[in-house]
Amino acid sequence: MIVVAGEALIDLVPQGTGALADLKPALGGGPYNTAVALGRLGSPTAFCSRTSHDAFGTALLDGLRRAGVDVSGVQRGPEPTTLAVATLDANGSASYSFYVDGTADRLFAAPDALPAGTRAVSFGTCSLVLEPGASAYEKLMRTAAAQGVFTALDPNIRPGLIPDPDAYRARFRSWLPSVSLLKLSAEDAEWLGDAPHEWLAAGPSAVVVTHGGDGLTVLTRDGAEYSVPGEKVDVVDTIGAGDTVNAALLHGLTAQNALSAEALAALGADGWTRLLRFAARAAAITCSRAGAEPPYAHELEG
Repeated sequence: MIVVAGEALIDLVPQGTGALADLKPALGGGPYNTAVALGRLGSPTAFCSRTSHDAFGTALLDGLRRAGVDVSGVQRGPEPTTLAVATLDANGSASYSFYVDGTADRLFAAPDALPAGTRAVSFGTCSLVLEPGASAYEKLMRTAAAQGVFTALDPNIRPGLIPDPDAYRARFRSWLPSVSLLKLSAEDAEWLGDAPHEWLAAGPSAVVVTHGGDGLTVLTRDGAEYSVPGEKVDVVDTIGAGDTVNAALLHGLTAQNALSAEALAALGADGWTRLLRFAARAAAITCSRAGAEPPYAHELEG
């Protein structure tokens, strides 16, 4: 079982040009997209979050169920659902403004225990920024790591949500001893400011950096570095691409029984290259269609 912990929200995605170009609601949030992608790939997955009782919250849970994700541990509340308004540039890359005050996912409380059979937990995005929920997710991360559970982190930086960048950077570094696999974009890495070897020295066994259409690179604690190019595709937008990479990495590592520091170290050039190519192919499919629509397993066969 892979547990994905973090927010579920509604993306308002423009369907044309202009500030209010036919905004269409879409199910989203980095952790939510990761959970849906894992479910579509066939990995047993559970979602750990707090959603609203409103219509958006109900739709978000329905989307998880359709993907085969276990939602029995999702907390519910009367507060509204978080909204994220997307703006697309000429290349389909998305930026966001958020409506988060008083929303349900901010009131997440850390569960007493993870689901039975949990092998990995994935964290990231807004859920590790917005209090008081951020501290609860942080507690869950530290607890899982202390229990020997594989932990994955995608900070997925949203600068508009971070009032004190230096404080956040310090907090990010404090998480690293509890992180098994760190995945982030090149833009995230630049914003955070440190070099990958510094992050590796602090805890993670591997750091995967995404470079948009130019592919992915992994750096490992033993000093190895492997890269693959991006898959060529006609990009509709990039919404959910990084989240699909998260899911593909976790799905592939689970399939190889590689959810431990020792197993990551043993992957070598062939193992990492296959895994990164799989993730690049999955992300390319997501980019080829509007919104966060990650691929199903049959679309990646062969």
